[in-house]
Amino acid sequence: MNKLDNNTIIGLILIGVIMMWIGFTSTPPAETSAVQKVETSDETTADDINEEEEIPSSIEGIVMADFSNEEFFSIENDLIYLNLSNKGASIRQAIIKNQFNYKKEPLKLVDENLEFKILLGKVLSVPTDRLFFRISDKSESHIRFSAEVEGKPIHITYHLRNGSYRVEITVESPMLQNGGFIDMKLKGFRLEKNRDFESNRTTVYYHLSSGKLKNLSETRSDSERAEQLDWIAFRHQFFSLILNSKNEFPNAEMTVEPLPDENYTKLMTLRAELPSTSSAIDMNLYMGPNKFVILKKYKNDYEKLIPLGWGIFGWINRGVVIPIFNWLESYGLNYGLIILLMAIMIKIVIFPFTYGSYRSMAKMRILKPEMDEINEKYKDEKDQLKKQQALMELYKKSGVNPLGGCIPLLFQLPILFAVFQFFPASFELRGQSFLWAEDLSTYDSVFELPFRIPGYGSHVSLFTLLMTISTIIYTWMNQQLTPQNNQYPQLKYMMYLMPVIFLGVFNNYAAGLTYYYFVSNLITFGQQYAIKSFIDEEKLHAKIKENQAREVKPSKFMQTFEQLAKEQQIKGNRSLRRKKI
Repeated sequence: MNKLDNNTIIGLILIGVIMMWIGFTSTPPAETSAVQKVETSDETTADDINEEEEIPSSIEGIVMADFSNEEFFSIENDLIYLNLSNKGASIRQAIIKNQFNYKKEPLKLVDENLEFKILLGKVLSVPTDRLFFRISDKSESHIRFSAEVEGKPIHITYHLRNGSYRVEITVESPMLQNGGFIDMKLKGFRLEKNRDFESNRTTVYYHLSSGKLKNLSETRSDSERAEQLDWIAFRHQFFSLILNSKNEFPNAEMTVEPLPDENYTKLMTLRAELPSTSSAIDMNLYMGPNKFVILKKYKNDYEKLIPLGWGIFGWINRGVVIPIFNWLESYGLNYGLIILLMAIMIKIVIFPFTYGSYRSMAKMRILKPEMDEINEKYKDEKDQLKKQQALMELYKKSGVNPLGGCIPLLFQLPILFAVFQFFPASFELRGQSFLWAEDLSTYDSVFELPFRIPGYGSHVSLFTLLMTISTIIYTWMNQQLTPQNNQYPQLKYMMYLMPVIFLGVFNNYAAGLTYYYFVSNLITFGQQYAIKSFIDEEKLHAKIKENQAREVKPSKFMQTFEQLAKEQQIKGNRSLRRKKI
């Protein structure tokens, strides 16, 4: 079988397998240091974290004596609006300004779906959600709640600063000297059009003081206990609630549970131990978008919440893709145009390797008649070693690297995988329209099917369809440029299988991603047409004949390649002898 066909097939299969694998596993395997899985039974649920706490009997008397009705108060800055209750001094509503959900309604991260309370003391805890507070200080962006239990004061302060999504929270009480806990329970709203995709990106993350970022399962119910945490996040696809303390949390228990209701995604809970070192604790609660440049400015590794891929893929996104994207964005361009320009710039950078690949394919095509003669001469299975040696000798004399066509693939694959992670996680694309796509952060739909096709869906994504068609055309063009293998004609049909698989996989992915792949294919067509006009195959043929006429010392690569071929043939011969025995 000729080497280029092998490499092309393997490359396409690898693309498909790895892309599907990345879609289901966007983070590295969780490490076990400082983390313990919490064993749960069928009777143990996320609600266990919010059991009624035993409290002094005098609290009820104080509550009923001083207050009888719940009251609400609001504070805001230029980015968020908060509505708070005097019952528990808790957040009842949080609206992110200038953002909207998939129904085009004001985006509410919190709207009676968050339980937030502080347990003062570890032994005989006083839960703040059972107390009514009075307002001791209030301004447009600041509020201070105060209460008293058995002569001990409790003060809870919320403060907003302009230009920040952080809510600064201060809790003051002598009861904190005995430690305490903070409980949060969020029933996450559905905010995006593609609920399944959003739900699979929603879970609890936590950052250890060692610098490691961990997370609970994104696809099933899960629970964990960890020690020495800097912050804990309830992460949605494009928004997060991140609880941070100036002093690390000694330990925390977290759970996540998928919800069947179409209006919600996951139930996420947290119980974190508070340090018992003073009578005041300073915390902050980030309530805002998962936008890289915004999260990074807080300097707490918040930006790691964005699933940009791990290893080299994450590095490419953080070091190359995001800076280019942000630079183009600064000119106020339409995001469809930004994606097009990004594709052009990336293609220009890798053009020298693309040119080398095309030149290598042209050489292999010129050598096709001689390769066919060798294949015909050594067609018996016992002559495979001689055939490989003859092919290596032909490549050596002709100055052709049989793997030369694979080099561009080595450079393009990391970029393809990097953007595969970037576009579905890019907050910048959320709500941005281009052509027929209303939102580039989710799938584009030009036609809704009256039924659901397994592995495809119930809608038709035009960008995915165009990407698939262009990929099939690209495959056909490559087959015209590549010497065909007459021994295995069925291989050429296998080349068209991967684009069809892509059609089902990408139909539910972000339109920005499939649009990028589509225009990337179009640019490749243009590059191949241009390269074809640059390369004179007659001169190239003459150069190959000139190389064949003179003595050529084999390169180290060719020597290694020949040695591997010999070893493989020896193993094959041994296997044949065993079968005959």
